[in-house]
Amino acid sequence: MLLFLDVDGTLLPYGAPDDAYPVYERGASGPSDGHPLLRRVDPGLGARLAALGCELVWASTWMDEANAIIAPWLGLPPLPVVEWPDEDEPPGPLHWKTRPLVAWAAGRPFVWIDDELTEADRAWVAGHHRGPALLHRVNHVDGLTEADFGAVRGWLGEQGVFP
Repeated sequence: MLLFLDVDGTLLPYGAPDDAYPVYERGASGPSDGHPLLRRVDPGLGARLAALGCELVWASTWMDEANAIIAPWLGLPPLPVVEWPDEDEPPGPLHWKTRPLVAWAAGRPFVWIDDELTEADRAWVAGHHRGPALLHRVNHVDGLTEADFGAVRGWLGEQGVFP
């Protein structure tokens, strides 16, 4: 089971204070040196994501920077990265990531966690993806919460992936 993971608004909540997770003192070297907003990201999310039993995949505009900056902060190994096409998505209600993620999944079941998902994305995936898929929208102010983990775990359990 694939789990496509967005960063901004999902792991990095827009409503969190800049020093929500001050693991390192200012001026000390550490993973937080790579990005000024990294201390908004709960470092405990990495273990919780890994415990879901899915193949984690970065589905973010951070691309390879997610492995250089976010993964070490979360205690995750380098993850596969979805490379986005250079051409623009046609105008419409569909999120620009939707078609590339369905293509990347190539029929495999997946979870997509993002703060910009809509019913248009869910409908398109239902009509164009032959495997099971959960498109789970996260509130960008709070980022990934226990309620979000519960929804994902529940769906994975229905798929026989999560006990």
